[in-house]
Amino acid sequence: MHSSPVILAVDDTPQNLDIIVELLSEFDVRDVVDGRSALEMVNKQPIDLILLDIMMPEMDGYEVCKILKANPKTKHIPVIFITANTDDLAIQKAYDVGASDYISKPVKPQELLARVNTQLKLQALIASLEDMAFHDSLTGILNRRKFFELGSNLFNDTDQIAAVMIDIDKFKRINDSFGHAVGDEVIRRFAHVVSETLPPGVLFGRLGGEEFALLCEHFSEEGVSVWIDSLRKQIESLDLIKNGHKIDFTISNGIAIKETQMENLDDLLNLADEALYEAKNSGRNKTVLISERTRKVT
Repeated sequence: MHSSPVILAVDDTPQNLDIIVELLSEFDVRDVVDGRSALEMVNKQPIDLILLDIMMPEMDGYEVCKILKANPKTKHIPVIFITANTDDLAIQKAYDVGASDYISKPVKPQELLARVNTQLKLQALIASLEDMAFHDSLTGILNRRKFFELGSNLFNDTDQIAAVMIDIDKFKRINDSFGHAVGDEVIRRFAHVVSETLPPGVLFGRLGGEEFALLCEHFSEEGVSVWIDSLRKQIESLDLIKNGHKIDFTISNGIAIKETQMENLDDLLNLADEALYEAKNSGRNKTVLISERTRKVT
């Protein structure tokens, strides 16, 4: 069941909050009476939209909005100012600090609903466009660009990282024998199986064609190697039936461990690619790990 959008209403006059809650009864409305409470609320739970009074004691709406927009975790939340001060300078300042819209007091029910719905629809559209921009259209996993963006951040922030390059073996033969539609189904099935087994925090992306990559923090080379090879065995045992034909396919894996002399994510992935090349050249359907201390084939 789709949950109702969560709206945070901020006003130092409780009667005003009562009116907003009543007018927006179709939504999940949370209300607070000051700016500091609003900032605490957005850090505790996801908020889809903020209705913010400007004139409040201690911290006015402008200051609250500035803080929200300066925080990467909350800057995306649309803010609609609700104010009795509608002169040009006040409205301009509202937009300058990051407001998406404003509503004048006293609040008109239809205007409130219209402006709230407009902002929520806009946010949904932005989220949809971001999803399309960041994810592979065939599999739904990270696309190449987003994988490298998030992967570079992980590489720079963490020392214990393993990279895995994965290739579907003899994929061209699958396309040639059964057609590209079946080839697409093989890619989708593979990506789904991997996604279902991933621990939290692991990055999984499609780099192009039948080539994929994983990036994760690790605590032991042995643990990563065992996990990835168990994934290889799981793919090998899959039963995929298309058009009355059983489609058997396998994967080859190359694992690399981050080393002290590596300067960026490309260095790590290049070593994983070298391990993948060795896995394919030594007979495919294998997992090869390369690190400073280890060269292991399974």
